[in-house]
Amino acid sequence: MFTLESQGLIFNATQQPPEHRVAFFPSLCPLRSGAILCGFQNGPAKHAPTSTIRLCRSWDGGRSWALLPVRFETQWRSVPGSLAVAELVEVEPGRLLLLATWFDRSDRARPLFDPVTQGILRSRQLLAVSADDGQSWSGWRELPTGDLRGCSLTGPPLRWNDGTLAVALESFKEFDDPRPGRHGAWILVSRDGGESFSPPMLVAQHPENKVYYWDQRLCAGPGNGEFTALFWTHDLAERRDLNVHWRRAVVAGETLAGTPVRATPIPGQIAAPLHTDDGRLLAFVVDRGRPGTMTLWCSHDGGETWPASERLVVYAHDERAAITQGREQIDFAQYWEDMGKWSFGHPAIRALADGRVLLAWYAGTPDCMSLHWARVRLDPRHAP
Repeated sequence: MFTLESQGLIFNATQQPPEHRVAFFPSLCPLRSGAILCGFQNGPAKHAPTSTIRLCRSWDGGRSWALLPVRFETQWRSVPGSLAVAELVEVEPGRLLLLATWFDRSDRARPLFDPVTQGILRSRQLLAVSADDGQSWSGWRELPTGDLRGCSLTGPPLRWNDGTLAVALESFKEFDDPRPGRHGAWILVSRDGGESFSPPMLVAQHPENKVYYWDQRLCAGPGNGEFTALFWTHDLAERRDLNVHWRRAVVAGETLAGTPVRATPIPGQIAAPLHTDDGRLLAFVVDRGRPGTMTLWCSHDGGETWPASERLVVYAHDERAAITQGREQIDFAQYWEDMGKWSFGHPAIRALADGRVLLAWYAGTPDCMSLHWARVRLDPRHAP
């Protein structure tokens, strides 16, 4: 089904100075020029107040990478901040959009997550534009998110053949808000190349707020406006992660409709989907069991079934961080603390030529995390 052909490093953190020794949250963006860009978060520790985003580029299908010298402003409207996420999309040949989440770091003693209120630092969703394949970038401008608070971007933007774009994000609550949080997964849609965006459209939200559909990852379907969403799914009442959940949906005008959110048999947390040209649906999934794994799964029927016999474990990880939460009886506040300690994860997947895919993730030790890549060949699909 799958053949792991080669693997290596996008960014070797062991060769970096202390202020750049933790690299995580990679993204991938193949360009029509033949280059591939990888965006990522970088700093002296995970979610450090000084974290920023950086870009690497490959000209040989992901086999070798070079760090681009571009730097990004971390202040927003004169307020010091940090940058998270670095998602990219090519809207026209050579014209790219870069999306990032900015967090308010005016008080550097504050952590990203408040264990008392369970809110996150004040954030803004930012966009920059490049007209030269990522060599240089405009200043930031803010994406409108309406009344949503506690927002963060979640995975790569979608682009359909008609040029429509969709930016994925999630909302929760802000740091000082004493009210109970209500999680939602959303998209913002643009039909003019990122010049303007729709109000947020709801992708997933539990009606009774008993289940969180975290860290959605979307991939475009074959028709304009069609997409598949995979969710890291957490049950608050049961105090545990459920299997990865999914839904199919379509954006038509100013509305979004689709199938109900349903469970898959896939264990794990973040799951990055990809539709292949021959009709398969792939999912690259992080599972934080013991050992932790990065696994590639395949569905031959659009997500209805995922044969375990065909999965490929791409990477296995021995977690050395001082993690307090297991699979059951999860303390929500402590789970957020663990998220800041995990030393591997964040799957990214992109199609290459000739029936291959490029995968990326981060992995290392608690104080030194590098970015990894793997090239996987898909065996020819056999008719049922």
